[in-house]
Formats: sequence, structure tokens, C-alpha cells
Amino acid sequence: MENENFQISREEFDQFKVILEDWISKDASIAIAMGDSYVYHSKSKHHFHLDLESSIHPESIASRVLKTRKKTEALMDHTVLGEPYYAIGYPIYFKQQEAALIVILPSSYTEEKRKPYKFLTGKQEEDWTPIPIEQISYIESLQKRTWFYAHNEQYKTNITLKELQTKLPEFFVRIHRSYILNIYFIKRISKDLASNFIVELKSGIELPVSQSYINDLRKVLEF
Repeated sequence: MENENFQISREEFDQFKVILEDWISKDASIAIAMGDSYVYHSKSKHHFHLDLESSIHPESIASRVLKTRKKTEALMDHTVLGEPYYAIGYPIYFKQQEAALIVILPSSYTEEKRKPYKFLTGKQEEDWTPIPIEQISYIESLQKRTWFYAHNEQYKTNITLKELQTKLPEFFVRIHRSYILNIYFIKRISKDLASNFIVELKSGIELPVSQSYINDLRKVLEF
């Protein structure tokens, strides 16, 4: 769908799909809302009948995000888009104007959410050790393998960062394509000579923060 006032090419829309493809469900639909209407949508087969052709409903996630400029998620009933659905909305800027990126999931999504990990089992040589999740300082993707660190020890796990990101407690935050960090192990956050953010852990280890994830870190730590 394209609005005559906001022409959006497939290439422009693909930038959002690239960002989301690491975690988005195959059952999800994506929509972009600007002004009082949806300017683009990509419906999954599960949402073929969703009513995204009309103006934005005043009680919809899109409307809330456009008004508050805050990430918003909720289970919505059938009165908004014609059937129940679960949606997550993100405030974005598109064509230099305020917009909302909406990920629409089946209404059963909330029931499918798994409880956060309480521990990870790591391997060292031929031994496996369960490590309480709060003792893990950070997790790293290196040479196509996943490693986590606790008590200055390195452990290997078969779980990918992509999987871990959706199942870790809220005090873990992704700061880079290769790193997920436990915020309780942060000593300080500073900038290098190129004005890139660097996180120094209490152990003295320094980890880079990529531009793609700096807003996530800012939101969690409120700085």
C-alpha cells in the first residue's frame, strides 16, 4: 500500500525488514504509519484480512506511538483492525517526518513468550557447567560460535545471540552485532577519539557499542 503523499519504494522499505529479520516471526506483518494513515504494509498470510486500508484507528498501537513517540506494545481486540492481534510499535523518522513502525503478530503471541533463562550451561573442554544468569557479565559471538563470560572464565554455548536476545532477562541488552551485555557489570560508559561509545566492565574489559544499538542502551540506562 502506498499513500500518494508519501511515496515509499521497495528499497526504502527493505531497510526496516533487514533490521527486523533477525528476530521477527514469520507470522508477523509490518506496517508504517505516518500522519493519519498507513503508508506501507506487508501482510503475512495470517493477517490477510486485517483492515490497514483505512485511516489509523485512534485506539491503535500506531496512533499511540505517533502521539507519545514511545515504544508501545499491547494485545488489541477486534474493534481496531477487525480481528484480535498483538502489536509492537516503534517511533521512527521517515522522509524527515515522524512515523511509527508497527510489527503485528498473532493474538496468541503473548502466550508463546518463553520465560527468561535462569541459567546457561557452558562448555569448557569436555566439561559442562550451569551458570546462574545473573553471574554472566557478557555474551559474545566470535568465529561463528557463542561464548559467555562469568567469574573471568569463558564458556561455549550452542545458543545463538539471536535466540538469546529474546530469552534473556531485561537486565541484558544488546550493544553490538557481536555482544550482549549484563548492565550490572558496567563500570562506565565513555567515548573514544572517534566519538564512538565504549562500555568498560568492572573487570576492565572494554566493549564497543555500535550505532545500531546505542538507542537501546540509552533507553535501558536512561542517559
